Order: sequence, then structure tokens, then C-alpha cells
Amino acid sequence: MQFRKSWIMALALTSVVALAACGNNGGNNATTNNGGSNAAATNAPAEASSDLSGSILASGSTALQPLVEQVAEKFMETNGGVDIQVQGGGSGTGLTQVAEKQVDIGNSDVFAEEKLKDADAEKAKALVDHQVAVVGIAAVTHPDAGVDGLTKQQLVDIFTGKVTNWKEVGGADQKIQIINRPGSSGTRATFEGFALGMKTDDLQGSIQEDSSGTVKKMIGETPGAIGYLGLSYLDDSVKSLSYEGVEPSVDNVIAGKYPVWAYEHMYTNGEPNEITKAFLDYFLTDDVQTGDVVELGYIPASKMQVSRDVEGNVTTK
Repeated sequence: MQFRKSWIMALALTSVVALAACGNNGGNNATTNNGGSNAAATNAPAEASSDLSGSILASGSTALQPLVEQVAEKFMETNGGVDIQVQGGGSGTGLTQVAEKQVDIGNSDVFAEEKLKDADAEKAKALVDHQVAVVGIAAVTHPDAGVDGLTKQQLVDIFTGKVTNWKEVGGADQKIQIINRPGSSGTRATFEGFALGMKTDDLQGSIQEDSSGTVKKMIGETPGAIGYLGLSYLDDSVKSLSYEGVEPSVDNVIAGKYPVWAYEHMYTNGEPNEITKAFLDYFLTDDVQTGDVVELGYIPASKMQVSRDVEGNVTTK
């Protein structure tokens, strides 16, 4: 009798253990279903690692700023321990600050060797270039200026003050108001280098703004205004102009038909640390290059059919 009781108790204990194990398995299955399969977790990209922690400070190009801000938000969503701050100020500011180690990343529309010259040439040699995209730059006007396109010479005449009314280039009888960027701006350097072919002085009466976003706002609100913006900023509030009869489109930039474009650089002072490297590597993933880059009006550098060196020479790939 005693043996029978012991056997029954052992059987009951075994059943309890088995049920407990099933309960645990069920809990694991529920967690897996809610959080995604184990396979999905295994195949998650390296940039989604929760082990990363620290901060990144980037400054510089306002033409590149919208893309960096959007990609930074996505990166932080999957890396909760990382904080990324993105500031503007222009390419010259970004390059100077990264050269002085005041920021982790200096965003620029121009090569560091081009912008940091003379006394800063040695500092430029320490910078490491990370090209993340290409941006086209277009001349833009207030929608009522009355022109659809301009030639190189017409643009030169406007930005040097020889032409002061839109009727002189086939537009409305309206005074031209120039909205310029400061000398530190990479967008200005690109526009002057590849649209005008020369540097220009700030004319009396012209307006100078520190960011592309403010330039767009001013042009859209100022009758007779003209300036220049990255294609990523264009919308119905301003009118983009053809250049020598060629539309400033992504396809024309890729094919090398439209000449006013620049690489978007994210410079680091020496090789980046682990966190900054992970962020820069994420920029080159298919998710960003075929998603965010294209969505915001930039161009993946890998799609370009032409390349440009620091001297501005263009070659076909």
C-alpha cells in the first residue's frame, strides 16, 4: 500500500514538472510571436545592436542636414543608447569644427581640400572623407519672376549686378532680389563653381541667409527673388530653373547632363570611433541609400554615371 502511494505521488510530480515545462515553452512562443521570429532577430542588421551607447555631434552643410537628421532619427530608434545631434552652419563651419575636434562629423558639400586651404591645409589632411550621397543644386526664383530657365551668362549677369530686372532676361517687369548664402556655404561654392564659373561679391541690397531652409522661405515670400537650393529642398513654393536648357532633375544629374551638383561628404577627424563608424556605415546600407536618400531628393553616389575630383574635373565612369 505504501509503495502504491509513493508511485502515485511520483507520477503526479512528473506531471507537474511536464506541465510547467509546457507552460514555459508556451511563454517563449508568445514572446517570439510578439517580438518577431528568432530568425528575424538573427538576421537583424548590425546597426540595430542595442550594445551601442554614447553621443555623436555633427555640424555643417544645411543642404545635407535634412538627410542626416532623418537617418539619425532612424538610427537612434534602433540604438536607444545613442544620441545624435545635428546642427547646420554651412560646410565651412562643419569642416572647421571637425578639424578642431569640436564635433564628431563635419558635413560638407565640398571637398575639405577645396575649403580648408593655406593655413588650414594641414588640418584638412587629417580628415577622413565619407561620401554618403550626391546633391544637385538649382537656381530658383519666386514663382512670379516669369522665367523658366537661364543661361550661364544670364546668371552671371544677375549675380554680378549687370541685370537688375527680370524683363531684361524675358521675365516680368520686376526688380531682381538676390538671396545669397555666406562665403562659408558649400552650396554657394558649388553654385558659383559649376553654374557661374566664378566667385561673386555680395552686392549691395542682396540678402544673405545662413541656411538653405531660410533661403527657400525667403525666395517663396519675396517677389522678384532668386537664389539657389539643393534639389532636396524644392517644392511648389519656389520655381526651379533650367540651366542652359537642361532641367535640374535627378536623372540629368546622374547622366552628367546637368553640371551643378556636388558630393555630400561627412568628414571625421581621423578614423571614426565605434559609434560614429556604425552611424556612417548605416548611411551606406541599402535601407538608407535606396530609401531615405532617394525619398528626400538626393542621389546615391553609386548611381552616378560620372565622377568629379577635387579639382572639379568630370569623368565618365
